[in-house]
Amino acid sequence: MEITAERIAQHLKGEIIGDPNVKVRMVAKIEHGKPNEVCILHNDKYQKYLLTSNAGIVIVSRHLVPQQPVKPTLIVMEDAHPAFAMLLDLLNTIKKSRKKGHSFWSYRASSSKIGKGVWIGRYSHVGKRSVVGNNCQIYPQVYIGEDVVLGENCILYPGVKVYDGCKIGNNCILHANVVIGSDGFGFAPDENNVYKKIPQTGNVILEDDVEIGANTVIDRAAMESTIIRKGVKLDNLIQIAHNVEVGENTVMAAQCGVAGSTKIGKNCMFGGQVGVAGHLTIGDGTKIGAQSGIMGNISSEVGEKGMMGTPAFELSKFLRSYAKFKHLADPPKKPKAE
Repeated sequence: MEITAERIAQHLKGEIIGDPNVKVRMVAKIEHGKPNEVCILHNDKYQKYLLTSNAGIVIVSRHLVPQQPVKPTLIVMEDAHPAFAMLLDLLNTIKKSRKKGHSFWSYRASSSKIGKGVWIGRYSHVGKRSVVGNNCQIYPQVYIGEDVVLGENCILYPGVKVYDGCKIGNNCILHANVVIGSDGFGFAPDENNVYKKIPQTGNVILEDDVEIGANTVIDRAAMESTIIRKGVKLDNLIQIAHNVEVGENTVMAAQCGVAGSTKIGKNCMFGGQVGVAGHLTIGDGTKIGAQSGIMGNISSEVGEKGMMGTPAFELSKFLRSYAKFKHLADPPKKPKAE
């Protein structure tokens, strides 16, 4: 897969200095650029590498354009920093041309409905009465149960499991081994203190534009629905328990865990390994630092300032406290001699 400087410039709305027909295949760091690679320069710290770079193309912020000729073709933008995500998106789109059809070794129930432009890979399964929207990409060894609804333009990578009755919106991406709709962790002790399973009769709903990282699990509700709202991005190895609701455009880094029936607001940010207790309410815009433990409700007014610690409290107070308690085990200082 190759792409010209002219096409990149059109996509980024940048100005070309040099050969518009030069072709590149991949992205590289400015200090390591080769003739078939494109680099991005937006930080003054790396400007020196532009003068000696062998890269085919360099996307550069306008204030860093050199006053002397350089080898690479330049694509000049007012600010090259946002170009990184835009460029990777362009290259990814070209690289991953959508497939169509279905493998002879896949299974589709006769009562299922498969949209136009869908690809179903080898050993994948689509259950009874399930609906797969237009242009979905179902990779090998994906299981889609009965009465599932899958919106348009979704990608389900190898090993994804979607249990019966779950609903997935448009433009969702589920990475390898994601499980949607497994039973919530519901058990109750009987008179002999033996735990009996509580049937989990609800489902999971993913709204549009949700992306879920590899090996993440979202449990079905005991009743009604576990809901992941529009635009949510979940990293790898995350556990979302039954009846949780995650608000729009919230992001969580790897190994977060959210216990049952907690409601998380929109535009929240969770660092890695955050643990949230059950039946809580987390306000809009809350920011929680890595490895924090959330044991009580958080209002938007408090949460927007940032939270840290276990149990978590306001970030500014945590940092002041940390400056003190990290020295508690230090040996006492000897008094100065007179």
